[in-house]
Amino acid sequence: MTVVIAPERTRHFEDFLAGTDGGELFEKVRKLSELFRLDPPPCTDGLGLLLQQAPGPITPIVDDHGGCHDVIMMGSNSYLDLTTHPRVVAASQRACQRFGYGMGAVPLYAGNTPLHRELEETLAAFLEKEDAILFPSGYSGNVGVISALCGPGDVVINDAANHASIFDGARLSGAEIKVYLHRNMVHLERVLRRLPAEVKGRLIVTDGVFSMDGDVAPLDRIVPLAREYGARVMVDDAHGIGVMGPTGRGTPEHFGCPGGVDVLYGTLSKAPGGVGGYCAGSAELIRYLRLYARTFFFSTALPAPVVAGALEVFRLLMEDPTLHRDLWRNVRYLRQGLRELGFDTGQSESAIIPIIVGDEERLARFQNELRHRGVFTNLVTYPAVRRKDCRLRVNVMRTLTRADMDRALVIFAAVGRECGVIGPR
Repeated sequence: MTVVIAPERTRHFEDFLAGTDGGELFEKVRKLSELFRLDPPPCTDGLGLLLQQAPGPITPIVDDHGGCHDVIMMGSNSYLDLTTHPRVVAASQRACQRFGYGMGAVPLYAGNTPLHRELEETLAAFLEKEDAILFPSGYSGNVGVISALCGPGDVVINDAANHASIFDGARLSGAEIKVYLHRNMVHLERVLRRLPAEVKGRLIVTDGVFSMDGDVAPLDRIVPLAREYGARVMVDDAHGIGVMGPTGRGTPEHFGCPGGVDVLYGTLSKAPGGVGGYCAGSAELIRYLRLYARTFFFSTALPAPVVAGALEVFRLLMEDPTLHRDLWRNVRYLRQGLRELGFDTGQSESAIIPIIVGDEERLARFQNELRHRGVFTNLVTYPAVRRKDCRLRVNVMRTLTRADMDRALVIFAAVGRECGVIGPR
């Protein structure tokens, strides 16, 4: 069967979404395949590339042309670069020898070990909560927590820039969903004020650090509003743990209000450098989630080697303040360098530095040429952000040297001028 492509209509993500064309189930699949055969979108050239070793400051990759070359890694969420730390690797190897590479059962059956419980207790102590629960992935944990806590008759109040998993969890819960403008406390209060008095189940959910902008939720204002209007507060601090706060304990520590956050969610896949999610809170809350969070109860437990590695990561965080200090030295240096070159880095306050481009074709050229010249960054387009706000996302790693960053800034400047992202000198 030959599918005729209308280029003016089918170069956009939404043209291939399920249920938008009314055709046979695989019609959208064939249309996308035909588009890639006739005119591959340049924004996909840098997606799914193969790393030849663990991501570090300098990482060899197999590029879209099939060749292998080194890049300065500015696309990894492993901000502290602990995945290859000798203590972390050794702990993971010992756990693999003792428990094997996978658990083979859900946590409440035969999938739990002393390591799992020790990590939960360590997370709770680190985050100043009574207890914690582990999930097999960051995405599934948000879905499980929100859908377990909320249901029809409740309301979930989301920041407009929250992670997709938060919105999906809210939809699955069956609760009413309200959305307030990004970090807009006037709008949040208006939403809260207009809630009917009989709606008692109220959950305000926000990212701690927003993954596309690198800015932070104003928890110092959200927590008092929640208390005034009888709402609970849930923070997804995936990009905040290990980064924000004087000791890296996250966005609640940054604002001095850890006790005001009822549900503290995070992942083991960003600064901790592994995989998995966790939720920390009161002992009663965690006991409830163990029985009612479907993505916990119906998912195989995290592999023991991952748990052991994460446990060692949090021990390092508590023992070695230079990890956090070195990261922030790099964040400040690179952010200042990009701004001085004329790049629009938005309102970044974290280890995520956006470079706003605003034109998807220009963005694709910019990112591809950066990678070809040795700088790996992440391309962010619709639907993750509005098309007029499309950008690169630059992630800073603790182990980048000053020479690495200076070299990257030279490449950013040259490619940025060639692509028209910044003006001439």
